Amino acid sequence: MEFLVEKTEKIRGVVQAPPSKSYTHRAFFLAALARGESTIRSPLYSEDTLASLVACQAFGSQFQVSDEVCLVQGTAGKLQTPEDVLDLKNSGTTLRLATTLASLAPGSTVLTGDDSLRTRPMQPLLAALDKLGVRAWSTRDNGLAPIIIREGFQGGSASIPGDVSSQYISSILLSAPYAQEGVELEVTGDFKSQPYVEMTLDIMAHFGVQVDYQPDEKRFRVDPQTYQSQNYTVEGDYSSASYLIAAAAILESEVTIRNLFRDSHQGDKIILDIVEKMGVQVQRGEYEVKLESDGQIQGVEVNLEDAPDLVPTVAVLGALADGTTTITGVEHARYKETDRISTTAQELTKLGFQVQEERDGLILGGKIPEEFSGMVVDSHGDHRLAMALSLVGLKVGKLRVQNAEVHHISFPRYRGVMEKLGCHIEAVK
Repeated sequence: MEFLVEKTEKIRGVVQAPPSKSYTHRAFFLAALARGESTIRSPLYSEDTLASLVACQAFGSQFQVSDEVCLVQGTAGKLQTPEDVLDLKNSGTTLRLATTLASLAPGSTVLTGDDSLRTRPMQPLLAALDKLGVRAWSTRDNGLAPIIIREGFQGGSASIPGDVSSQYISSILLSAPYAQEGVELEVTGDFKSQPYVEMTLDIMAHFGVQVDYQPDEKRFRVDPQTYQSQNYTVEGDYSSASYLIAAAAILESEVTIRNLFRDSHQGDKIILDIVEKMGVQVQRGEYEVKLESDGQIQGVEVNLEDAPDLVPTVAVLGALADGTTTITGVEHARYKETDRISTTAQELTKLGFQVQEERDGLILGGKIPEEFSGMVVDSHGDHRLAMALSLVGLKVGKLRVQNAEVHHISFPRYRGVMEKLGCHIEAVK
């Protein structure tokens, strides 16, 4: 499927941000580990989160799914062995979180996924789990999925690098309450994407588990505990809302986005600070955001160390802004669904934008080409790149985004929400 994107002069309206993908993943896993029945309100049902739901079912949790509410019968940490190899599709979050959780199930569990998922680095997590008494290894001895996990989570002390993926840390923390001895985990090196771990601690507290966290020492302590069932509402997703926010920035606009919490732990809420620095008027309410723009924005310098998922969005904003935009601190974005630094640079360069790729970021010239060298781009199978690139078409018109169906991974209703604001994005086969 392709997106055919037409130029849009102005947008107006009030829309709802999609539910948070990151919080939905975590809510499904914690509800599955909890004692009793939990009610998850406003979950996101996307390809990625459904991979987590299916995995939790395979481990013995029961789910009753409806549009607005998901009822989850927990296991109190007493998991069953999956009957077959678990195919986690394209969901790196599911793979990382399920790897530690699988040690709580009897026997052996095998986790795998699609071609992209089998390139996502796992060795730092496997090495840390080995120190905690978990037997887990790559079937090809290359630190990549497929991964085999044997029963047993002894606990104890381990260290883990913080500069590749915060999901390694969240994986251990989420299952740590069921380790036999409790867990002490130290983060070494740079602690990147830290807000994602803060989200993990936030939802663990909601489900009744306390973590002793010493930020100065980057050290966590989790004693043996049991998650308790909860009535939990998933907040809106700043990562997915970034495309709506960016559209409001580059076009003449008056847009209100609801279900975005002002006190959210999500690191990607920095997108509001970024567009504000670029010249957009931003009003932050307790549960909604209002944006106004004349469509003319200025380049900025921004460190996205704690928000690497924003790289494609901010790169497009920089390409369409006046003046230079510099993105730094995101070398770890090279280990996502794609090497997001490289693929973003490649596709924007293909259109004729001035883009300089750096080891840990991008420099964008901030000048819209007078004549485009082509008007067809490719998502590279990356949902965030597909949606970010579509924004270029809204500004300049007649853009085709190939392999755009991947937006279903995180934002299934993307086109519908954008069309409600007045954007012209058609899906063509």
